[in-house]
Amino acid sequence: MVTLLLDQSQLEIVLSPIERAVTFHRENLRVERSTITRVQLTEDVWTWLRGVPGPGTHIPGVLAAGTWKGAATTDFVMIRRHRPGVVIDLEGDEQFQRLILTTKHGPALTQALRLEVSEKQADVVEIASTAPVAVTPKGSKRPVIRPRPA
Repeated sequence: MVTLLLDQSQLEIVLSPIERAVTFHRENLRVERSTITRVQLTEDVWTWLRGVPGPGTHIPGVLAAGTWKGAATTDFVMIRRHRPGVVIDLEGDEQFQRLILTTKHGPALTQALRLEVSEKQADVVEIASTAPVAVTPKGSKRPVIRPRPA
């Protein structure tokens, strides 16, 4: 599972040696924070694949890793089995238009991107854990909407 590091200017996707081998990338992936336009959490990242692998590794239902090229798109993909993940849309990035990753830290990433972070890179889970927690008053409850009888 990839590790996500964030600072004021960029998001870094840290790949293990095995992940580097299957994705055919020699270095970690760095994306300017200003190019991130949308982050979506998903339970099935396989539905977001578009195009064909090249270069990359593809074992259907088990592993999709590397660069995926479509008609006018280039995506970075790191998917393992059927686990929850995150889809990050980019605009203005020189290399990719979308990042598709399986990670259990998707909610922490979305929360960390909303916060002002320091210049030093930190794991998105650490950033999200230091964020203030919204507290709702004890007496307020959301109304329950019940269907009317027929």
